[in-house]
Amino acid sequence: MKIVRFESQDDSGYGVVTPAGIVPVGQATGPDTFVAALIAARQVSVSGAGDALPLDAVRLRPIVPDSAKILCVATNFREDKPAPDYPLTFTRFADSLVGHGEDLLKPAVSDRYDFEGELAVVIGKAGHRISRQSALDHVAGYACFNDGSVRDWQKHSSQFIPGKNFHRSGSMGPWLVTPDEAGPFADIRLQTRVNGVVKQEVGMDRMIFDVSWLISYFSTFTPLSPGDVIATGTPSGFGSTRVPPEFLSDGDVVEIEISGVGTLHNTVRTAAG
Repeated sequence: MKIVRFESQDDSGYGVVTPAGIVPVGQATGPDTFVAALIAARQVSVSGAGDALPLDAVRLRPIVPDSAKILCVATNFREDKPAPDYPLTFTRFADSLVGHGEDLLKPAVSDRYDFEGELAVVIGKAGHRISRQSALDHVAGYACFNDGSVRDWQKHSSQFIPGKNFHRSGSMGPWLVTPDEAGPFADIRLQTRVNGVVKQEVGMDRMIFDVSWLISYFSTFTPLSPGDVIATGTPSGFGSTRVPPEFLSDGDVVEIEISGVGTLHNTVRTAAG
């Protein structure tokens, strides 16, 4: 099942994507309504929906409007370097994200704005000190995630937060896909394209710290709530790792495609100075 948060000329809220379009299931204000939307979505049939809205008639938004926690991971794929004992972690703020089809904003104060394609895990069931064995029971679904990063600001100190939280610098979407529809995790692959050219590609089976491990780890020190997001990390190939470096400019189109999940599409615009 695919669940979206949308806005249209006449309506806004959550909905289920069906062959006929989006079937509205609830309002879109606050994490409590995210839980209500998950419950209501289970009652929607994917066929014969008479009151569906066309996908091209709505604006898609990040699936949770104000996640209490967006927990992000770096150094999480097996590549040509030693694996760390623990992932590098940091946080993003909800207002740093836009939805599918919305413009990303390249800050006027930097020319080192970068892309990072990632898989996002959205929590659907609260928990604290969750075991790895039960961790996946707490997953509402998956989404595509662009951890848009302003590299010079990220390097101001050892703390990543400034470079990871410029307003509207990241994105999430196009929808939440429930685990049953996403398919076997080992089969999920991620690809990032900039202006149609592949820049990143990896299978989720290359993760060092898998989804169960991350949920258990994060929930050891902080309770997880419905609507919280875990961004599971990006592979090599993002702009600052390329020779020469390739950073995003006004008009660039970034697409993050994850098999079984969808394709997140955004255009870069330069923010006003």
